Amino acid sequence: AHFDGHTNVVHAVSLTPDGKHIVSGSEDKTVRVWNFNTGKEELTIKNHSWPVNAVVVTADGHIVSGSSEGAIIICDFDTGEVKHTLRGHYSSVNAVALTPDGKFIVSGSRDLSMIVWNIDTGKKERTVQGHLGSVDALVVSPDGKLIISGSGDMTIKLWNLGTGIEERTFEGHTGAIKAVVVTSDGRRIISGSGDSTIKVWNLDTGKEERTLEGHTDSVWVVALTWDGKHIISGSGDNTIKVWILDTGKEVHTLEGHTRSVNSLVLTSDGKYIISGSEDFAIKVWNLNTGNHQRTLEGHIDYVRAVAVTSDGKHIISGSQDNTVKSWGLSTGKEERTLEGHSSSILAVVVMSDGKHVVSGSEDCTIKIWNLDTGKVDRTLQGHSKSVTALAVTSEGKHIVSGSGDTTIKVWNLDTWQEERILEGHTRSVLTVAVTSDGKHVVSGCEDCTIKKWNFHTGKEEFTLEGHAKAVNALIVTTDGRHIISGSGDKTIKIWNLDTGKKVRTLKGHANSVWVVAVTLDGRHIVSGSGDKTVKVWNLDTGKEE
Repeated sequence: AHFDGHTNVVHAVSLTPDGKHIVSGSEDKTVRVWNFNTGKEELTIKNHSWPVNAVVVTADGHIVSGSSEGAIIICDFDTGEVKHTLRGHYSSVNAVALTPDGKFIVSGSRDLSMIVWNIDTGKKERTVQGHLGSVDALVVSPDGKLIISGSGDMTIKLWNLGTGIEERTFEGHTGAIKAVVVTSDGRRIISGSGDSTIKVWNLDTGKEERTLEGHTDSVWVVALTWDGKHIISGSGDNTIKVWILDTGKEVHTLEGHTRSVNSLVLTSDGKYIISGSEDFAIKVWNLNTGNHQRTLEGHIDYVRAVAVTSDGKHIISGSQDNTVKSWGLSTGKEERTLEGHSSSILAVVVMSDGKHVVSGSEDCTIKIWNLDTGKVDRTLQGHSKSVTALAVTSEGKHIVSGSGDTTIKVWNLDTWQEERILEGHTRSVLTVAVTSDGKHVVSGCEDCTIKKWNFHTGKEEFTLEGHAKAVNALIVTTDGRHIISGSGDKTIKIWNLDTGKKVRTLKGHANSVWVVAVTLDGRHIVSGSGDKTVKVWNLDTGKEE
């Protein structure tokens, strides 16, 4: 499988103990959780404000990640909620490792040091120092007694975990040590280096047993198969190699990444290799055959808008990567990519026939796409700035668009012509909706107001004021009685559509409310916010459920 979602270099991948999920860390400052079987991204964690260089998963369901800021964050696997933030390094954290009993974390940093942390308390146990270069690789021996570290000083060191005392130094590489791993019997260390080689060392004697040569660039990551018979290596030459540990013979070269391979992990059943790369991608490979498995392509930049077809079978997404994509809702597979816009997609809506999608873009155009062919049926031009919002009338004959040019336009789909312009807002129109009876347009604006318009005449009927910041989202209930609005002021407001009076304000989000929806039974509001949460509210009482 090929998991696209990160928007920058993937520095680290890890696998949950049950083998059901992949966890990845990236230069894009996020940690992402993926379903191994489907390839679907299940959670994006944005706890770090700097690139994420290392991730591991604990047996009890926590993700440990280290970043270029020097911080280590322990968060809940299911929610991403932060349990502890560990601060002690004064430069980038490049490596993290767990002790076999799950009680301690060891972190390695560009500040030349390692720190042993208590997972339960989040407290520092000890600092380990001795390297003359950045500590970029770490592993703990299977018995939990030793730390093995690799450094930019071209050495590997063995440390007593309990005391922090150095026990041995391994020298032989002519480049920085990028990766270390220890065999399950605790007898050998495998190292990968900037000198393009992999070395096998005897842990007891400190002697080099063999050197594996074949990569043409730095070896960034090494892993061992669960049976201990094979070494897997990832390199700056964009390849992954499989080697026999005892003989050093190369078995497979896996090619498919287009940039450096920085991270590797193997499934517990020994069947698959998971790799992360500077090409932003995560791939899954069959270890026995060396074949690259199924591919799930995805957007390579922010997803700005989503919609679902009326039959509930397809998801439509619009992205900052200038594309619109159609996905099977039940399979998670991408079905079609619609290309034609020259800038970011800011709004998408599905026509009532389920066969056409309408998209609005920063390129100032609206495009109507045929979902079956993937071709553009028509491009509507008229706005002088980004098209930021779209709605379609229930009978499917008109499109309503909102724009950064402060106007709302009504388009006739029979003639493909602009029918009228609604003017009155003083800043970007961020959201529009049409009442189910087709008689009114409702718009939300960056000027903090909501306006109700007569659809047929284009005349403004009234302005709703009450939000303290931009109105980012709104929806009209199916019974036509209420407007629900979400704002940059962190609140959701319910308004009476007939009178324009505010019914109630819902408070609970800690950041801007970017999207609101109403359940099909009309009883609940669902809101999404910049605070990374989705909340469900009772529409009648305003209580959070």
